[in-house]
Amino acid sequence: QVQLVESGGGLVQAGGSLRLSCAASGRTFSTYSMGWFRQAPGKEREFVAAITAISWISGSTYYADSVKGRFTISRDNAKNTGYLQMNSLKPEDTAVYYCALVRGGPRVVQTPGEYDYWGQGTQVTVSS
Repeated sequence: QVQLVESGGGLVQAGGSLRLSCAASGRTFSTYSMGWFRQAPGKEREFVAAITAISWISGSTYYADSVKGRFTISRDNAKNTGYLQMNSLKPEDTAVYYCALVRGGPRVVQTPGEYDYWGQGTQVTVSS
């Protein structure tokens, strides 16, 4: 069993920055690859970024075209925590952001249905 808790969301002006955190329970956090997704009201859940499992503190990363160059995904396995650094935020980034973990070792997964564990989400609102 793995439990995930997101934090760091809030209200920010366009062009500003936020850093989201995803705290995970369990001692096998490092064996899971991790993804960030977002969902705006009335819209489907959208892939944002992913980072592969690794025995150290980081792994290979992959980003959606809409956030590449602005967002950075990372993880600290010693702290059982993942992060999403969001810079140059735009109003269209407004959504509930979710972190998720998937089994299977180091791999990039973009489909929500393939993930094994999900957090409850944290609201990010970007004003113009």
